[in-house]
Amino acid sequence: MLNKLIVGGLLVASLVAVSVLSAQQRPALTAEQEARLQIQPVPGKPGLFIIPGFDGNMSGGNMAVRVTDEGVILVDNKFADSFAGIMQQVRKLTDAPIRYVLNTHSHFDHAGSNADFMPAAQVIGHENARANMLRNGDAGPPSVTYDGRTAVFMGDAEVQAHYFGRGHTSGDSVVYFPDLRTVHTGDLVLWGDRMDGTTLTPFIDYANGGSALAWTTTLDGLLTLDFDTVIPGHGPLLTRADVLEFQDKFSRMMMRMTRLIDAGTSRDAIVTAIDLTDLNWPMAPERLQAIYDEIYSR
Repeated sequence: MLNKLIVGGLLVASLVAVSVLSAQQRPALTAEQEARLQIQPVPGKPGLFIIPGFDGNMSGGNMAVRVTDEGVILVDNKFADSFAGIMQQVRKLTDAPIRYVLNTHSHFDHAGSNADFMPAAQVIGHENARANMLRNGDAGPPSVTYDGRTAVFMGDAEVQAHYFGRGHTSGDSVVYFPDLRTVHTGDLVLWGDRMDGTTLTPFIDYANGGSALAWTTTLDGLLTLDFDTVIPGHGPLLTRADVLEFQDKFSRMMMRMTRLIDAGTSRDAIVTAIDLTDLNWPMAPERLQAIYDEIYSR
């Protein structure tokens, strides 16, 4: 069993390394793709905007921008080279200073330009997200951390950060705008296709404390909040019903894999034995085997 766990860990670590490398070699965007990534209002949510993101390679994660009379609050900030572009987009809306940046988690496509914002803004994240960034040698780990819940206030606006447990990583924050009944889930929820047309699927980052077994319970925590609009980590704006559908799909995947493992299916055979066609989640073999390792060792 130990050998299986080591192999699974090495495979996930390799995936992370490949992701970082591909981020450094991001392809140039077409004019049409650039147009899809321009800041836009969240319908029916005054003062809240989104800078879209559809993948971890070309476009980064979705960013939320909350504009108030006293300043701006950002959720996430894409890549290490995204600062100038983000500022240009925010300045289309307001000249107010950016006071706070909240990280949903530690990954380079969500927290990549933390360091550039730090001279003027407080960067806030879960304590595990900071620990992950420090361990990985990432620039700009959050300078302010929290454990279970925190909030920032600016004028009449309140923005909360909640930690409901492990999932995508060990440090996933759900950012909640209570007056607007809107949440930013980070990569605890993602939806649709990447900019290259391939389909997004959940990624459990075991190298940074993620857990497939804990993921749906973490989503239970998210669902205790009162919201009707969802900004996922990647993809289009969603609804509460979409989160429930995502959770159901994840639960079905886990149930099928657990049954196969309990029936004696091997680590190698799990890749072809499990059928996820109806979920439309084309999971890479290495990712399926990493989940296998976690379930097998439970």
